[in-house]
Amino acid sequence: MPITGSTVVRRQLGRQLRRLREDCGKTEHDVEESGLASRTKLWRIESGRTAVRIADVRSLCWLYGADAIATDALCGMASGTSARGWWEDYSDVLPDWFNLYVGLEAAANEIRIYEPELVHGLLQTPAYLRAVYEAGEQIDDDSIQRQIELRQVRQHSLTTRKPPLRLTAIFGAGVLARQLADKAAMIEQIERLCALDKLSHIDIRVMPWDAGGHAAMHIGGFAILDFPSADDPPVVYLESHTGARYLEKEGELAEYRRIYKLIYRKTVPIKELVP
Repeated sequence: MPITGSTVVRRQLGRQLRRLREDCGKTEHDVEESGLASRTKLWRIESGRTAVRIADVRSLCWLYGADAIATDALCGMASGTSARGWWEDYSDVLPDWFNLYVGLEAAANEIRIYEPELVHGLLQTPAYLRAVYEAGEQIDDDSIQRQIELRQVRQHSLTTRKPPLRLTAIFGAGVLARQLADKAAMIEQIERLCALDKLSHIDIRVMPWDAGGHAAMHIGGFAILDFPSADDPPVVYLESHTGARYLEKEGELAEYRRIYKLIYRKTVPIKELVP
């Protein structure tokens, strides 16, 4: 199965089209007034959230005054934005706003995670996931099974991909202490975390109760994703119950990296807390 699908291509094309627009002094309003794309459509194109038609690329390049060589190169990229990623087979249980994240996760070569409440999906066991969803009474059994399948495919990046995804995960102490209705599921989940932590490319840490206040207390969970190509810049992912934000500005990335370094210093390896 393809690792990246069209996610990386969409992001690269979107950035280059945005750069062309800004270099020629055109605003989103100018594009909308031209009748070539609404602001919403332009945002989706420039943020890499949608497949892009070659005709749309040619029209935008014409508006921006791009030469024939640049136009043809970008049209070539557009042809690659419609490739399906494996995660699109799970669109029945995958919200649109999370679709992009799964594609980025599949393309990343390193991810740093901070989760104060739950074990991250990349590390969840099927029984743990089921217990969490049942506690929230959110979805039916068939959908839970589909979520389990989705996570199992995502987790291949940790154990079967070559080279494997490098992962650092920081969890709040409550993640390990919280009692689920299925106590065996929590025991199995902790055993799974300890087993993964033994792999050289995975570092699982815990913020102990006695760590006191820390730099991430006021911002909640987040993930920093890095990619092997310099043409595919890093991104910070922030998730809420009904949506997500993707931060790419240098200042935003620098701040989240700073916070991650600060909280990492207050953590301990999971093996020090689990017998």
